Amino acid sequence: MDSLTQVLLGASVAELVIGRAIGRKASLYGAMLGTLPDLDVLIPYGGAIEDFTYHRGFSHSLLVLTAAAPVIGWALHKLHGLASLKLWIGMVWLVLVTHPLLDSFTVYGTQLFWPITEYPVSGSSTFIIDPAYTLWLAIGVIAVLAFTRQTRLGYKVNAICLALASSYLAWTMAAKAHVTGIAERSMERQGLTHNHLLSTPAPFNTLLWRFVAMQDDGYYVGYYSVFDDTKDIKFTRFESRTDLLEPLADTWGVKRLQWFSHGFYRVSQPSPSELVITDLRMGVEDAYVFSFKIADIAADGSMNPANERIPVKRVTSRLWQFWYRIWDSSVNLAPRLPE
Repeated sequence: MDSLTQVLLGASVAELVIGRAIGRKASLYGAMLGTLPDLDVLIPYGGAIEDFTYHRGFSHSLLVLTAAAPVIGWALHKLHGLASLKLWIGMVWLVLVTHPLLDSFTVYGTQLFWPITEYPVSGSSTFIIDPAYTLWLAIGVIAVLAFTRQTRLGYKVNAICLALASSYLAWTMAAKAHVTGIAERSMERQGLTHNHLLSTPAPFNTLLWRFVAMQDDGYYVGYYSVFDDTKDIKFTRFESRTDLLEPLADTWGVKRLQWFSHGFYRVSQPSPSELVITDLRMGVEDAYVFSFKIADIAADGSMNPANERIPVKRVTSRLWQFWYRIWDSSVNLAPRLPE
């Protein structure tokens, strides 16, 4: 999730656990600890693909954070006192582990059990920025800071808002299961086959959902809104030149991107001299967030492995289309790529 949401979640959890004992310091330490795991973005891992796939690795491991919590909790207890060591450690642990647990609801991938396994858990039921979730956390934290400590009203509001935010996450999981079933049945009725299917919410909401259905040499993209008056989803097919990967099949970069994307990737040759792999899980057809040049193609057709991230094409003007699509099923969000 975005940094603001993680800061608010950390502050809210800290206030719930230890706020009555240490006062407003709880919000401060919760906010700091809530963003701590994401500081791994400052670590250079050695290349564009490494930076992409090692993020949310060891720093988001439940095992690593559980081991770190007693050390950080002990240090804060020695610095401030005010509450028992057990309470300090409990606060630190809850703030740290809720960060990666929340991240695992998104589609990116979070290595919750590193180093036992690097498997990137991605529930893909929540977009990386979701105001419907973040707003409840903001109300709770503001209430704690606004009301006097004597009234206890702020603590109660914060606890209720945290519960509502958590309930919203439960809704996203239920909604995902529901719309995925609709997509699978729609494809079956249309005679569309696929190897595996991804369902993920469109930007900033869980009312509109996006589907990517993979085939060996291409994929289908479709959208469904909970307000659609039909359960027949229109799917648009796009080509993926997976055949071009054959000379690079055993290279680390290709295998790493295939693994990290859970197989939801496109292979393209945007120019005669470069081969690109695009992660299909985040973005739209002409503006995916993560694309990498994985080979330079020489004049004789030979390929040399490359490791370069392609800059994101910003299409903020299209964000309104997602809003319109929630209410109007005729809005087209999957235009065909140029030949």
